Amino acid sequence: MNDNKTLQIDGLAGAMPQALAERYVDACHILAMHGHGAGLAGQLTVRDGESGRMHTLALGQGLDEAEADKVLLVDEQVRTLSGQGKANPAVLFHSWIYRRFPKVRAIVHTHPPALSALSMLGQPMPVAHMDAAMFHDDCGYLARWPGVPTGDEEGALISEVLEGKRCAFLVNHGIVCTGATLEEAIYLNVFAERNARMVLDALAVGPLQPVDAAAATEAHDFLLQPSIVNATFAYWARQARRGRSAGR
Repeated sequence: MNDNKTLQIDGLAGAMPQALAERYVDACHILAMHGHGAGLAGQLTVRDGESGRMHTLALGQGLDEAEADKVLLVDEQVRTLSGQGKANPAVLFHSWIYRRFPKVRAIVHTHPPALSALSMLGQPMPVAHMDAAMFHDDCGYLARWPGVPTGDEEGALISEVLEGKRCAFLVNHGIVCTGATLEEAIYLNVFAERNARMVLDALAVGPLQPVDAAAATEAHDFLLQPSIVNATFAYWARQARRGRSAGR
């Protein structure tokens, strides 16, 4: 596939590379397939090149409805530069993250059921299983809910919690996952919800068994290898496409 070929969004400037647009749509459908849609809550953004601009969905468009030619391009103040409609105003806090962390290429923020429930317990996200080791010493914790994240205070707080971490668990709220690639951000987000579900199931029976820190560090690095991240994303994308085809 030619990455230089672009999709012109409503004939305006700010086209999204076609290969990225297709991966973005796959990412949205992967999140929907794994139950990350919660009405209009949550956002998926991808940095536009080296700028502070972002690609995102229009407010009111569900994850399962994502299409390549409907992706918006917005500036750091979430003003629409290309495409029809306006972005979720909560995307403003993503701008803070992109400014603070130049290597971040994609951000996912969702409120899936298990993560939302776990966030109400008022504790950092536990890591007590090998399938959650990618979060070992790599998930910050925001212990105070500042309200709906549509202002600069929320952006400052969330970006600060992400210092040195890929993810941030937000009390009474949900999860924010960043990635050096779109695939990495999605991979982390989906496994964060899986981990939350496992933790809640385990806590219903008894206390958690801590994992060995050295083993968790080794597993963290292993599970975040690009080859594993990308292969997992590709598998989920195939699943999501089959689901869409079956539903037509």
